[in-house]
Amino acid sequence: MGREELYITVPSLFRCPISLDVMKSPVSLCTGVTYDRSSIQHWLESGHDTCPATNQPLPSKDFVPNLTLHRLINLWIHSSAFSSSSSPRRPAAGTSSPSSPLTLLPPVVSSCKIRELVAGIAREPQAAGVDEFEKIAQFTSYCEENRRFLANLPDSVEAILRVLVRKGGQIEVIESAVRVLDWILLENGVRERIHRLIVRSDYEKFFDSILSVLRNGRLGSKVQSARVLELIASNAESRRTIGEKEAILSALVHLLRTESDMLLADAVLSLLISLSVTRSIKAQLVQLGLVPILSRIISDPNTANPAAERAIKMVHLVSALAEGRIAISEDPTCAVAVLDRLMKVPRAAKEEGVAVLWGMCCAYRDGRVKERVGRANGVTKLLVVMQSEGDAGVVKRMCGDLVKVLRGVAMVDPSSSSGYGRLASLETKTTHIRPTETDRWEIPPFMSLTAHYGGAGKIT
Repeated sequence: MGREELYITVPSLFRCPISLDVMKSPVSLCTGVTYDRSSIQHWLESGHDTCPATNQPLPSKDFVPNLTLHRLINLWIHSSAFSSSSSPRRPAAGTSSPSSPLTLLPPVVSSCKIRELVAGIAREPQAAGVDEFEKIAQFTSYCEENRRFLANLPDSVEAILRVLVRKGGQIEVIESAVRVLDWILLENGVRERIHRLIVRSDYEKFFDSILSVLRNGRLGSKVQSARVLELIASNAESRRTIGEKEAILSALVHLLRTESDMLLADAVLSLLISLSVTRSIKAQLVQLGLVPILSRIISDPNTANPAAERAIKMVHLVSALAEGRIAISEDPTCAVAVLDRLMKVPRAAKEEGVAVLWGMCCAYRDGRVKERVGRANGVTKLLVVMQSEGDAGVVKRMCGDLVKVLRGVAMVDPSSSSGYGRLASLETKTTHIRPTETDRWEIPPFMSLTAHYGGAGKIT
């Protein structure tokens, strides 16, 4: 008779808003929201400057232990009828039900047993199976001290990578190994050890294993694989190696095209931003059809702000290429999608979005983009952005340039057969926020935004 699955309800207060797992080390941000330490560390170290739950800008990225909640979680665990023999599985990414099924697992493995398991995997990587890695993953996910212990074990990283480069590995084993890597990559020295290994010829299969998860793995494993690749890409040589793997880039774009999970989209976009430091990688992404996908993500009202911000950043990055500008021009919704998101994103994304419109309409004078932005009530929206920027700032000055070049573009008005009715109304109703007249805008098309405005980015 097979083991019966039991269902218990985890109080929503005990779940991390990011990982949806029961928090092992709850910490609170200045916004008052509590997260598991490992999850919020990964969020902040990935470049975010907002609270994931509230999207509020963070004046400080410091966090403090939530000792009261920690005690309550421990009390709940130990008072549970299952606590002596079980621990909740880490839920798959994207699940949020407060009464998810929790499968009973064996007691937490001891550090001595973990030492034996790692030594065994190092000796015989071909013999390592799902059970061994599930025990290691359970131990590693339990607390920060366990992750540090595993990361500091001799040959632990090497043993995991040997499993990932072996021939004919089962997808379940590969997923478990990736899960363990995702847990320990933030520990001191782990990334450096991986960087030294994966550039060697005998570790080339590492990327093939990651690719197999991106193509055929479970949703949560795909998210973990993207996060692992992003952390590895912090090294220039490793980043170049990943960028040369066209199959990986193709798989990442395919995930954005076919998957709707926002956590996965955010992880993939974050990885693509990390990789997009060379012209060749950005050109490959454009060729793979990334721009229409970014347009859909930005324009979708259900897209969470973090994913929308990253999508705008990617549009900004590819707009530096001629191929990228052609793709933006040919896409009928991209520029308008960026325009409509300007008032909904933080300052950094707003600046990048305005820079895209400024480059297309002002520096490169793309007629199609100018017409679309103008007909989408672009002048009014840009004036509102200007008003929100106060008296100074590069965003306000770029918006001023855009308003000048867009004023002659007629906007469709159902009440006017000529199509100019709404534009005429705009001229009379927005005088109080109209920019002050400056010298007529003139700039050679290849001059950088940095030279013109002192730090908005570069168009090449």
